[in-house]
Amino acid sequence: MLLVVFTVSMFISAALLFLVEPMMAKMALPMLGGTPAVWNTCLVFFQMMLLAGYLYAYAVTKWLRRRTQIILHVSLALTPFVVLPLHIPAGWEPPSDSSPVFWVLAMLTVAVGLPFFLLSASTPMLQRWFSHSGHKSAHDPYFLYAASYAGSLVGLLGYPLLLEPNLRLSLQSAFWSYGYALFLAMTVACGALVWRNRPETISAPAAQIEETGELVPGTIETGRLWRQRLRWIALAFVPSSLMMGVTTALTTDVPAIPLFWVLPLAFYLLSFVLVFAKRPPISHEWLIRRLPFLILIALVPTLCKTKLPLLALIALYLATLFAIALVCHGELARSRPKITRLTEFYLWISFGGVLGGIFNALVAPAIFSTVAEFPLVLVLAAMLRPPIDQTAPPLEKAVRVKRNDWLLPIALFLVMAGILTGLAHAGIELGSSLIILIFGYSMLWCMSFGKRPLRFAAGLVALLAASSLYHPNIGAILHADRNFFGVIRVTDSPNGKLRYLLHGGTLHGSQSLDPARSREPLAYYTKTGPAGSILRAMQSKTLLTPKDNSRPANWAVVGLGAGAMACYLQPGESLTYYEIDPLVVQMALDTRYFTFLQQCAPQAKIILGDARLQLRNAPGAGYDLIVIDAFSGDMIPMHLVTREALALYLRKLASGGMLAFHITNLYLDIAPTLGSLANDAGLVCITSDDRGVSQDQLDAGKLASHWLVMARSRADLGPLATDPHWVDIHVPPGTKIWTDDYSNLLHVIKWN
Repeated sequence: MLLVVFTVSMFISAALLFLVEPMMAKMALPMLGGTPAVWNTCLVFFQMMLLAGYLYAYAVTKWLRRRTQIILHVSLALTPFVVLPLHIPAGWEPPSDSSPVFWVLAMLTVAVGLPFFLLSASTPMLQRWFSHSGHKSAHDPYFLYAASYAGSLVGLLGYPLLLEPNLRLSLQSAFWSYGYALFLAMTVACGALVWRNRPETISAPAAQIEETGELVPGTIETGRLWRQRLRWIALAFVPSSLMMGVTTALTTDVPAIPLFWVLPLAFYLLSFVLVFAKRPPISHEWLIRRLPFLILIALVPTLCKTKLPLLALIALYLATLFAIALVCHGELARSRPKITRLTEFYLWISFGGVLGGIFNALVAPAIFSTVAEFPLVLVLAAMLRPPIDQTAPPLEKAVRVKRNDWLLPIALFLVMAGILTGLAHAGIELGSSLIILIFGYSMLWCMSFGKRPLRFAAGLVALLAASSLYHPNIGAILHADRNFFGVIRVTDSPNGKLRYLLHGGTLHGSQSLDPARSREPLAYYTKTGPAGSILRAMQSKTLLTPKDNSRPANWAVVGLGAGAMACYLQPGESLTYYEIDPLVVQMALDTRYFTFLQQCAPQAKIILGDARLQLRNAPGAGYDLIVIDAFSGDMIPMHLVTREALALYLRKLASGGMLAFHITNLYLDIAPTLGSLANDAGLVCITSDDRGVSQDQLDAGKLASHWLVMARSRADLGPLATDPHWVDIHVPPGTKIWTDDYSNLLHVIKWN
């Protein structure tokens, strides 16, 4: 009975912790443009709260008697009811002119900090109580750690697969509140079960074992103790950082939805479940031997500067994360101390996890212009991996072996550098086959270093350094920068005729470098495509003032890109851009890179900040055309395509005006969702999918695009109403309306 109560209590507390993480991130997402950095910042917050909870548990169990611990913990566990049900506090809006990272952290502290803190403390607290219960397993309560992480997995996977598709956010929050009440009742039960138990007396030798994790003469040296703690921190840092790096990689060009958020975290947590089980199902030695090969394969896209198919990339990155987490967490499990240092052990693991999160979410975006943290953490993982089949050599040989740990990687770099620079000077084009041959050979050489962790890690550094000398034929990279919203790059096309603006791997705008074509909208905005027909339809109308005098059009575009749509502006018309990313504004205004705004609309107004928040300040019925062209990676942020968002657009849309949505997407089909919103609002909705782009058009800069237009009546569509390229939207029966309280991207993924 006692074991069941403690196991269920820890399972529930962990499930609640990892249900609330994606739930609160989804609540915050609409105000922050749908960027994957929202999830990483939320993870940092939750890791910091976890550390705070473990620090509290460590202090309480160290300095308070058990009954005092029970009274204090149960009393504090009552306080979160003042903030339930969970919600974003009223009046909180992110800053529009600076990074919202600290705003997110502060908002989450107010909204969910208290309950998360108490739940975080429960794992080490309940395990320590159980160690004093007198149960036959009380001497080694670490198996409860596996039960806790099993609850974490259930919470994580239960959210995207069960709660999100079926419950609105308000109901999800209410459901979580009931779960917290159950957790409180179980915590009281745990406290009652150990209230009368006395802690067992620990003999001096046993106490020494519990303090150090092994029986050694004398007391543990301070230096050795701190080396152990630093190793714990490093072993926790690597999987935490890698988990967030994989999350960024998976959600940069695909929709930022909880399912893609939780997959890396689920594999991260599963590694804890497996290594802390009484009988780990995967051999630790087997993984250690195969880890070098997996790390090298994971570096192939970075070294060869190539893209793998999405499913292959997901599988590779998740497998690498899982293997490294199993090795690092397996090392933690093997070095775990006995129960007297249990809460301290959790504290240092949590501290390492927090450092990993801070490095990825706060430090890396500030110091790197690309996602460099991913390969760097793979190098650190290689260093932390235990050596394979090594015995202590004689002193003279040991010196030579250690010298080779540096000389062999240096030789690898010099050979690679010589080959790459020699081929470049010879004018030999480095095609994909040749690059695979060159780096394949070098990776096999590096693989031979695998038995020695330091040598192998240095070999990886040599490969990465050599890779920096290779520049594939993708055009010159003129500028690269990074912030909260992602990585922005400005490049030229391989033929030197076009200039590109890219967010991650998604093209967000292009301009011809031919002065005669520099005012011509390209990519998704060409005059021969749907965007051109939308602007011609709007400009063909006779717009009237309240006194029936004709007037020029006033239109708004949500999403700046390179500013190509500005070149549709006619004399007298006014244009307002709404853009959330300061880096995009910086690139579009920098005439070294793009000149659309300078040449076509120097008076265009650019409003920085989230469009939903900023459009509220626009005059009612002020725009004749509103274009929703905002993208986070390859996806329109969800909060811009809800019932409430549409109502806002209609309030700002003039009589006879049109709403246009750019919905080009490789992975999602949101046209039916928008069609259902239009039907719900009583609007006319038509769509045009311009897929028939010839090779000549591609060479000239045109890309296939998919657009959708809404209007209050068919007459408001103007020429589009009779254009054969535009058809009425088909909405499948049962398509649910998206609201600020409900959305489900799983239903709109293109599975084929």
